[in-house]
Amino acid sequence: MDLSHSTIFIILFLITFLLLPFSSRSSSHYSTLVYKTCSNRTSFNNNNNQLLLSSRSYSQTLTSLFNQLIAQSSQSKFFRTKELALDESAVISGLFQCREDIAIEDCFSCVNSLPPYISSNTLCTSSTSARVQLQGCHIQYNTENLSAETTNGDETEGRNNGNNIIIHKECGEPISDNETYFKFRELMENAFVALENEIAKSEDRFCRSSYEWVELMAQCEGDSDTCECNECVSDAVRFAKEECSASISVRIYLDKCFISYLYHVGSYENPEIPTNSLPGSRSNSHNTPKLAAIVAGGAAVLFLGFIFISLLNSRLKKNDYE
Repeated sequence: MDLSHSTIFIILFLITFLLLPFSSRSSSHYSTLVYKTCSNRTSFNNNNNQLLLSSRSYSQTLTSLFNQLIAQSSQSKFFRTKELALDESAVISGLFQCREDIAIEDCFSCVNSLPPYISSNTLCTSSTSARVQLQGCHIQYNTENLSAETTNGDETEGRNNGNNIIIHKECGEPISDNETYFKFRELMENAFVALENEIAKSEDRFCRSSYEWVELMAQCEGDSDTCECNECVSDAVRFAKEECSASISVRIYLDKCFISYLYHVGSYENPEIPTNSLPGSRSNSHNTPKLAAIVAGGAAVLFLGFIFISLLNSRLKKNDYE
């Protein structure tokens, strides 16, 4: 009447094989690198700078800072702190922020994957300041010398646009047809107005919305006040218009905020069938991946349960005949 060990092993293996990938796909996407910026100044003493911080002390202080940020990411989606160097010659300030539309466990996983990007040989080794942006979160830090007469915090690279620093931009495929372009520009003008209105009303400094055939997203740094956030998003919108006016998808990262949008190609011909998805997102809705995982996982469990019951019934019938 008992099932054989081999049968039980096969069932357990199939359950593990089918269900585990669904739980990991969503969080792994958020850890994809978008960009990184690193200071040219290092923590080592030399004749070109006065940051009197040993390599060992700097490494230990930065590790302690990362540990604080990672620990906090299991409880919140934004955190800012400072870490004093062991020899008290410098202080490293840092923060992390996750997108508001991801789960807290995905936030923790995303932030936990950030330090290796910085400590690797190819990214930001020994830099006194850095910013690393992944799909779902970012981390940044800056080192200030306390022993120098003046403390000029070193900034990561970027360029000025109004009152905010432009860190990174991505302009997608341009629209080539003139008639479509003019319709698109009119649509985007209205979509941007809607985006700025939405972010102004948002209490958590994040919004994700749709305007006709355009999906939009915006987020400001977690401790920004309403005026700072509105100004930053306005600057990002202006930059998107100037630099990526014909692009069907755009991501603009400023030092205090980011915006992204996606125009669904072919929407004029068939508005019910979008052909692409929001930049930085896995699908048209941020809940879709988890919903798909739940549905697929549930179907797999039901299927395997059916096989299990069938095998059990066959065993019982066999025993009855015996």
